[in-house]
Amino acid sequence: MKKILIFYASYGGGHLSAAKSIKECLENNYTDIQIEMVDCIRYINKFLDKLTTGAYKKMAKDAPKLWGKVYSKSQKGILSGISKGSNKLMAKKLYKLIKKIDPEIIISTHPFSTQMVSYLKRKKLLECKLATILTDFSMHTQWLVGNEYGDLFFVSNDKMQEQLVKYGVKKEKIHVTGIPLSKRFKEKFDKEKIYEMFNLDKNKKTILFFGGGEFGLGKTRTILILKSIIKYTKDYQIVVISGKNEKLKNHFEELVKEAQAEKRVKVLGYTNNVPELMSISYVVVTKPGGLTTSETLASGLPMIIINPIPGQEEENAQFLEERGAGIWIKKNDNIDEVIANIFNSEEKIEKLAEGVKKISKKHSTEDICKIIMENL
Repeated sequence: MKKILIFYASYGGGHLSAAKSIKECLENNYTDIQIEMVDCIRYINKFLDKLTTGAYKKMAKDAPKLWGKVYSKSQKGILSGISKGSNKLMAKKLYKLIKKIDPEIIISTHPFSTQMVSYLKRKKLLECKLATILTDFSMHTQWLVGNEYGDLFFVSNDKMQEQLVKYGVKKEKIHVTGIPLSKRFKEKFDKEKIYEMFNLDKNKKTILFFGGGEFGLGKTRTILILKSIIKYTKDYQIVVISGKNEKLKNHFEELVKEAQAEKRVKVLGYTNNVPELMSISYVVVTKPGGLTTSETLASGLPMIIINPIPGQEEENAQFLEERGAGIWIKKNDNIDEVIANIFNSEEKIEKLAEGVKKISKKHSTEDICKIIMENL
């Protein structure tokens, strides 16, 4: 019986989703394994978990520029030192759990757990293997503290592989697999039923618009972007997802009513049908979180990028633009000009779709699990 321990942390949804996808894939495709999945910060201290994740969410929502500075400065200097030091202290408590489970391999989807396990391996308290799954499209050095004690690194693209090698990670440890995805993004859906489910016109191209996001960032600008898309895409239909943000949902519905666009714009709240909706979509408008970006790319869809959080999401946006897979509507851009330019010719969107094909990693989860099991 091979024992596998998966660590994640709840700073944004991507780390947990990656952990869940890996666990599900391993359990469905391999035998003679036993898997435990643990939120490493919550295990160490529930109050600390609540305090730090709450602070992250509040800063990302209410002071995104400040968060961007924290993100940048945590790569070096005082903040970096504090992070490394606190993770060493927390590692001692995590050690008790690891010894109890006694895994052959630890899979980490967050830099904190990677640092803690690396520290314990450096102290020769652990002999198990360590696999780290980086859940964004650009490297942050916090992932690589103690990298010499890591055995496997999974990254989303070849640029990240180059960044890791330059940092000092041995190339043979790095695998360009993409970020783990739910198996639902590989399903073949009955598109006719999806059009019926959401009362959509199968003869119109669909724009999927994620307006809420985890933090409901940039409400005013988001509304202006949606208003412009409604104005310049008369031949398209639009599905707007506001998530759990009821106030924003109401604003969207008012905007649609004012534009007299009820017949071709559907406003939804939170939904579990994102894979289905992506399967019938032509283009996606969204913040560039690591998970959403991976899901969009796996679905073969070009991205119009809005409201990235300074830090990792801006780096994701930059990567997508560099690879010709998305267009980032920046703060000082004229929204109407950008939207009109995108949709005045289908050739522009088709060209973006070609860029998506070059960087899409649809089988990321299976590839990661295969490599992990081969290394046990």
